[in-house]
Amino acid sequence: MERIGIIGLGRMGSALAARLAGQGASVTGWTRSGLNAGRAVELGISGADTLGEVVGASDILITSLFDDAAVAEVLDAAQGLDLSGKLIIDTSTIVPSTLTSRVASFSAKDAGLLDAPIAGGPEMVLDGTCGVFLGGPDEEAARALPILRTLSKKTVHVGPLGAGLVMKAVNNAMLQTYFAGLFEQVQIAKRAGLPLETVLRVLCAGPVALPAVAARIPRILGEDPSVGFTVSGILKDNIVFQKIAEELGFATPTLRAAQAMEHHGIAHDLAEADPAALIAHAYAHA
Repeated sequence: MERIGIIGLGRMGSALAARLAGQGASVTGWTRSGLNAGRAVELGISGADTLGEVVGASDILITSLFDDAAVAEVLDAAQGLDLSGKLIIDTSTIVPSTLTSRVASFSAKDAGLLDAPIAGGPEMVLDGTCGVFLGGPDEEAARALPILRTLSKKTVHVGPLGAGLVMKAVNNAMLQTYFAGLFEQVQIAKRAGLPLETVLRVLCAGPVALPAVAARIPRILGEDPSVGFTVSGILKDNIVFQKIAEELGFATPTLRAAQAMEHHGIAHDLAEADPAALIAHAYAHA
């Protein structure tokens, strides 16, 4: 089995590392902020002290970084290393041009570059139930698929480099659109005297049911304090999705409505809360 390197060990990167290690892969991890030995043991991986060390210890490198600037910084630094025969798979939520503008320079170093953004939070990564949208040439995608399908059987090769990022934007923008609509409609329900739990149970049992909402009913009702993803995180992603749409010459008023909802939540101290808190807040203050 090919050796895996994880670059970036935040919530998603840590989940990727733990999932792959738990499935029997040989995993080395590196993060720009440093990885202590105890955390590496907890994740079941080997730790690297430098970017060069994780690159040297790996055949396939998986990056999980915060934004375009972080991805660009790491990719540009990696180009100064020996990348011969390496395959880099970026799972971050970024605009496609951050990768497509660099593919020629990686090819010149005999390295492949793929995008494989993930739909679903860290808990879904750990369970192997997340979605993975793979973009890149057929030959390199074929090399990546055995590893990514170990991560999740819901891995789909959707097209050339950058296509995975557009697919994630389309997929997750639909989730944001639904939550923005629900944010509005629960306020109407509250003013009409409908109990929040009744509204949620009816919606989640009918033709407009959405699994992402059904799974969050305990969080919306305040029965489960856990956080799958954060309001600040979905706002960051929303801005990326709007940039992708802008590059394709398309306006996204529904995403702007979701952005307004997210800003409202952040203004009410919900930045690090699960998106479920937005719905609970809307109902409580209608």
